[in-house]
Amino acid sequence: MSMADTTDAYKPSESETFMNERQRDYFRRKLLAWKEEILRESRDTLAALQTESENHADVADRASSETDRSIELRARDRQRKLISKIDAALSRIEDGTYGYCEETGEPISLKRLDARPIATLSIEAQERHERRERVYRDD
Repeated sequence: MSMADTTDAYKPSESETFMNERQRDYFRRKLLAWKEEILRESRDTLAALQTESENHADVADRASSETDRSIELRARDRQRKLISKIDAALSRIEDGTYGYCEETGEPISLKRLDARPIATLSIEAQERHERRERVYRDD
């Protein structure tokens, strides 16, 4: 199932009631399809790693393989965190808080949610958050 299959040509619109049932269903399906895609990639990568480690005989190949494995483990950690954020977004859909900024309580734009369905902050709140982080990082 690709992302295109989940949308049924429906696109959420600003003219509808925000987070009506159809919009919630749209984002639920989008999130589930994304999660399935990540899990599939993860399974494929794991299978490739297992095959690769069985085929390395010499030390140089093994060292190279260890570097690949380390990169792969970091990628898998990112995937795990992403799945956790997707699951949190799915929970917010169920409890009615999905699509609303955690900081201001205002609706997050549909355009932003479509591009980043795990967003928890409006674009303005996100920018404020990033500015604060930069200030602390520069100290």
